[in-house]
Amino acid sequence: MKQITEPELLHRAAAYCSSAERCIQDVKKKIDAAGLPTEAAQRIIDRLLKEKFIDEERFCRSFVNDKLRFNKWGRIKIAYELQKRGIPASKRAEALNNIDDEEYRDILHSLLKNKKKTTKGKDERELFNKLLRFASGRGFESREAVICLQQLFKGSNYADDFE
Repeated sequence: MKQITEPELLHRAAAYCSSAERCIQDVKKKIDAAGLPTEAAQRIIDRLLKEKFIDEERFCRSFVNDKLRFNKWGRIKIAYELQKRGIPASKRAEALNNIDDEEYRDILHSLLKNKKKTTKGKDERELFNKLLRFASGRGFESREAVICLQQLFKGSNYADDFE
């Protein structure tokens, strides 16, 4: 198997970063898979950072936006995934704070409304609890989920149990 040179790998890594937003950890995995020495890998990462091929703040904004709008994930799940990718807490917090609260609630409300149509329960209390667990699994805060569920289950006295 032919050994990849450092300049060639730099070119490949730049192309990889150009196709979509990437974090340092994603690029390191690709470089490590090529079997380049650690010093050379660090030089490539530094160069990509310097030339703005990698920008973790930009990556965070893009990641948060995509996961919220397309995957319909909540703040908790998004924060966890960013942490897994080695994003510093300050950058994670800043990106998550930029989420529009109105849009966030709208996404959660439509998600729960659609799920309610297909979920069965022996009574409304069981259905309420199932939907609450579903929202938690998607990474939404319990407080937000309860507020949305109370709107969906207007007039149910057990919705007050969760306040």
